[in-house]
Amino acid sequence: MNNQLTIRVVQGASLSEAARNHIIALCNKAYNEDLAPLFHTFVGASHVLGYYNSLLVSHALWVNRYLQVGNAPLLHTAYIEAVATDPVYHRRGFATAIMKYLVNEIQDYELAALSPFDVAFYERLGWELWRGPLYIRTNNGLLSSPADEQVMILRLPKTPPLNLSAPISAEWREGELW
Repeated sequence: MNNQLTIRVVQGASLSEAARNHIIALCNKAYNEDLAPLFHTFVGASHVLGYYNSLLVSHALWVNRYLQVGNAPLLHTAYIEAVATDPVYHRRGFATAIMKYLVNEIQDYELAALSPFDVAFYERLGWELWRGPLYIRTNNGLLSSPADEQVMILRLPKTPPLNLSAPISAEWREGELW
Protein backbone atom coordinates (compact mmCIF):
# COMPACT_ATOMS: atom_id res chain seq x y z
CA MET A 1 0.00 0.00 0.00
CA ASN A 2 1.38 3.40 -1.03
CA ASN A 3 1.34 5.95 1.78
CA GLN A 4 2.46 8.86 -0.41
CA LEU A 5 0.26 11.59 -1.84
CA THR A 6 0.03 11.26 -5.62
CA ILE A 7 -0.62 14.62 -7.29
CA ARG A 8 -1.80 15.34 -10.80
CA VAL A 9 -3.12 18.36 -12.71
CA VAL A 10 -6.30 18.00 -14.74
CA GLN A 11 -7.95 20.62 -16.95
CA GLY A 12 -11.54 21.24 -15.87
CA ALA A 13 -12.84 20.76 -19.42
CA SER A 14 -11.49 17.19 -19.47
CA LEU A 15 -13.09 16.11 -16.18
CA SER A 16 -15.89 13.59 -16.41
CA GLU A 17 -19.13 14.49 -14.67
CA ALA A 18 -18.39 11.80 -12.06
CA ALA A 19 -14.89 13.20 -11.39
CA ARG A 20 -16.26 16.75 -11.19
CA ASN A 21 -18.94 15.62 -8.73
CA HIS A 22 -16.32 13.81 -6.66
CA ILE A 23 -14.22 17.00 -6.44
CA ILE A 24 -17.27 19.05 -5.44
CA ALA A 25 -18.21 16.46 -2.79
CA LEU A 26 -14.68 16.68 -1.34
CA CYS A 27 -14.85 20.49 -1.23
CA ASN A 28 -18.37 20.43 0.26
CA LYS A 29 -17.14 18.13 3.03
CA ALA A 30 -14.05 20.26 3.70
CA TYR A 31 -15.96 23.56 3.79
CA ASN A 32 -19.19 22.14 5.24
CA GLU A 33 -21.27 23.95 2.62
CA ASP A 34 -22.61 23.39 -0.90
CA LEU A 35 -20.00 24.72 -3.33
CA ALA A 36 -21.57 23.24 -6.49
CA PRO A 37 -22.95 26.63 -7.70
CA LEU A 38 -19.51 28.21 -7.25
CA PHE A 39 -17.84 25.53 -9.39
CA HIS A 40 -19.93 26.62 -12.37
CA THR A 41 -18.11 29.98 -12.25
CA PHE A 42 -14.61 28.46 -12.50
CA VAL A 43 -14.31 28.73 -16.27
CA GLY A 44 -11.10 27.26 -17.68
CA ALA A 45 -9.97 25.94 -14.30
CA SER A 46 -6.91 23.75 -13.83
CA HIS A 47 -7.43 21.32 -10.94
CA VAL A 48 -4.65 19.95 -8.75
CA LEU A 49 -5.77 16.62 -7.34
CA GLY A 50 -4.15 14.77 -4.44
CA TYR A 51 -4.71 11.04 -4.06
CA TYR A 52 -3.82 9.02 -0.98
CA ASN A 53 -4.02 5.26 -1.50
CA SER A 54 -5.97 5.97 -4.72
CA LEU A 55 -8.58 8.04 -2.84
CA LEU A 56 -9.07 11.73 -3.70
CA VAL A 57 -8.27 13.55 -0.43
CA SER A 58 -7.00 16.99 -1.41
CA HIS A 59 -7.73 19.58 -4.11
CA ALA A 60 -6.98 23.09 -5.32
CA LEU A 61 -7.60 24.86 -8.60
CA TRP A 62 -6.54 27.99 -10.40
CA VAL A 63 -8.30 30.18 -12.94
CA ASN A 64 -7.01 33.02 -15.08
CA ARG A 65 -7.71 36.47 -13.70
CA TYR A 66 -6.30 39.94 -14.27
CA LEU A 67 -5.36 41.90 -11.17
CA GLN A 68 -4.34 45.55 -11.34
CA VAL A 69 -2.33 47.45 -8.76
CA GLY A 70 -3.45 51.08 -8.87
CA ASN A 71 -3.28 52.18 -12.53
CA ALA A 72 -0.39 49.86 -13.44
CA PRO A 73 -0.78 47.35 -16.31
CA LEU A 74 -3.00 44.32 -15.71
CA LEU A 75 -1.18 41.33 -14.23
CA HIS A 76 -1.96 37.89 -15.66
CA THR A 77 -2.83 36.14 -12.42
CA ALA A 78 -3.32 32.53 -11.39
CA TYR A 79 -6.20 32.91 -8.94
CA ILE A 80 -6.36 29.99 -6.52
CA GLU A 81 -9.70 28.58 -5.41
CA ALA A 82 -11.23 25.62 -3.57
CA VAL A 83 -8.17 24.54 -1.59
CA ALA A 84 -9.62 21.61 0.32
CA THR A 85 -8.58 18.46 2.14
CA ASP A 86 -10.95 15.83 3.44
CA PRO A 87 -11.16 16.53 7.21
CA VAL A 88 -10.28 12.89 7.93
CA TYR A 89 -6.87 13.57 6.34
CA HIS A 90 -6.07 16.93 7.98
CA ARG A 91 -2.66 17.58 9.58
CA ARG A 92 -0.79 15.26 7.19
CA GLY A 93 0.72 18.00 5.01
CA PHE A 94 -1.54 17.26 2.04
CA ALA A 95 -2.76 20.84 1.52
CA THR A 96 0.83 22.06 1.77
CA ALA A 97 1.92 19.50 -0.82
CA ILE A 98 -0.94 20.48 -3.14
CA MET A 99 -0.12 24.19 -2.84
CA LYS A 100 3.62 23.68 -3.44
CA TYR A 101 2.83 21.57 -6.52
CA LEU A 102 0.35 24.16 -7.77
CA VAL A 103 2.88 26.99 -7.38
CA ASN A 104 5.39 25.01 -9.46
CA GLU A 105 2.73 24.74 -12.22
CA ILE A 106 1.99 28.50 -12.42
CA GLN A 107 5.51 29.91 -12.80
CA ASP A 108 4.67 31.56 -16.16
CA TYR A 109 2.02 33.82 -14.60
CA GLU A 110 2.85 37.33 -13.44
CA LEU A 111 1.20 36.85 -10.05
CA ALA A 112 -0.68 34.34 -7.90
CA ALA A 113 -3.52 35.41 -5.63
CA LEU A 114 -6.25 33.97 -3.45
CA SER A 115 -8.82 34.85 -0.84
CA PRO A 116 -7.52 32.98 2.22
CA PHE A 117 -9.47 30.73 4.53
CA ASP A 118 -6.48 30.69 6.92
CA VAL A 119 -3.94 33.53 6.57
CA ALA A 120 -1.32 31.81 8.78
CA PHE A 121 -1.37 28.67 6.61
CA TYR A 122 -0.56 30.63 3.46
CA GLU A 123 1.98 32.90 5.18
CA ARG A 124 3.96 29.75 6.06
CA LEU A 125 4.11 29.05 2.31
CA GLY A 126 5.40 32.52 1.39
CA TRP A 127 2.10 34.26 0.57
CA GLU A 128 1.68 37.91 1.58
CA LEU A 129 -1.49 39.61 2.79
CA TRP A 130 -2.50 42.57 0.63
CA ARG A 131 -2.77 45.60 2.92
CA GLY A 132 -4.23 48.13 0.48
CA PRO A 133 -7.89 48.58 -0.44
CA LEU A 134 -9.56 45.94 -2.60
CA TYR A 135 -11.79 46.75 -5.56
CA ILE A 136 -13.66 44.96 -8.31
CA ARG A 137 -13.55 46.50 -11.78
CA THR A 138 -16.97 46.83 -13.38
CA ASN A 139 -18.31 48.53 -16.52
CA ASN A 140 -19.40 51.37 -14.22
CA GLY A 141 -16.05 51.83 -12.46
CA LEU A 142 -14.53 50.42 -9.28
CA LEU A 143 -16.68 48.66 -6.68
CA SER A 144 -15.26 48.62 -3.12
CA SER A 145 -14.90 45.18 -1.60
CA PRO A 146 -16.39 44.48 1.84
CA ALA A 147 -14.08 45.47 4.71
CA ASP A 148 -13.74 41.85 5.86
CA GLU A 149 -12.50 40.63 2.45
CA GLN A 150 -8.85 39.56 2.38
CA VAL A 151 -6.55 38.80 -0.52
CA MET A 152 -3.10 37.27 -0.44
CA ILE A 153 -0.53 37.29 -3.22
CA LEU A 154 2.46 35.16 -4.07
CA ARG A 155 5.29 36.71 -6.03
CA LEU A 156 6.37 34.64 -9.02
CA PRO A 157 9.45 35.03 -11.28
CA LYS A 158 7.57 37.48 -13.57
CA THR A 159 6.02 39.56 -10.76
CA PRO A 160 6.98 43.24 -11.02
CA PRO A 161 7.79 45.26 -7.88
CA LEU A 162 4.57 45.67 -5.86
CA ASN A 163 3.42 48.05 -3.13
CA LEU A 164 1.20 45.89 -0.90
CA SER A 165 -0.46 49.04 0.50
CA ALA A 166 -1.64 50.28 -2.90
CA PRO A 167 -5.19 49.67 -4.15
CA ILE A 168 -5.65 46.42 -6.05
CA SER A 169 -8.54 45.39 -8.27
CA ALA A 170 -9.80 42.30 -10.07
CA GLU A 171 -12.27 42.06 -12.90
CA TRP A 172 -15.90 41.44 -11.98
CA ARG A 173 -16.98 37.81 -12.25
CA GLU A 174 -20.06 35.75 -11.52
CA GLY A 175 -20.17 34.17 -8.05
CA GLU A 176 -17.61 35.20 -5.48
CA LEU A 177 -15.97 38.42 -6.61
CA TRP A 178 -12.63 37.67 -4.98
